Amino acid sequence: MQQPMPHQLMGYDRAITMFSPDGRLLQVEYAKKTVKQGSTAIGITCSDGVLLVTDKRIVDKLIVSEAIEKIFQLDDHIGATAAGILSDARVLIERAQLTAQQNRITYDSEIDVLTIVKDIASLKQICTQSGGLRPFGVSVLVAGVDADGPSLYETDPTGIYFKYKATAIGEGEEAVEEILHKEYKETITTDEALKLSVKALIKALDKEFSPERLDAAVIKTEDKKYTKIAQSTIEKVFKEIKKK
Repeated sequence: MQQPMPHQLMGYDRAITMFSPDGRLLQVEYAKKTVKQGSTAIGITCSDGVLLVTDKRIVDKLIVSEAIEKIFQLDDHIGATAAGILSDARVLIERAQLTAQQNRITYDSEIDVLTIVKDIASLKQICTQSGGLRPFGVSVLVAGVDADGPSLYETDPTGIYFKYKATAIGEGEEAVEEILHKEYKETITTDEALKLSVKALIKALDKEFSPERLDAAVIKTEDKKYTKIAQSTIEKVFKEIKKK
């Protein structure tokens, strides 16, 4: 029979506001582990825009794959995806959509990507210090094109956020990031990034991986418009990668 860990015996993981003797918030660490069990998502900034690609992880052949939404539009020029507890992500996404629309109504201008990221990260941080709450068990990738050009941010359950050139979250995170470190270059285009992302997901996940599990969206620098990539395009890229 498995013995409880010392921290569990002492009850340091029972309240989000309680630090363990070695200075850790154990519920936050549990939330991070939840993210690593989530389906893989990739974000890449490119010379002509920014790309989001994700695995929809279809768990039942009777599920309608087109009905599964893993990439969300926050505004005309911003998109997001997540790994972890997607019901948690939905709350954050809907809050971000509302924030973006309030900015348009109040200032008659589009919101910048960093403001959205800071708002999401602030709510996550509040849930690491308030009794009666639990941390959001989700990491969110926010991608967009604003006055500063294409940008990509990752927020984790602690409320920390970082700006990335390319990154991955979810179960295949380490394997995908290894490929990104080797093959990413700042001159990469969104078309090349899509091929790289599909290649990375095929290698990081199982051999039974199929194009129906993929979802992708792009925001181009030229028009700053969030656009879902057609399934036919994804299938074409998938077949090209498989042939190599």
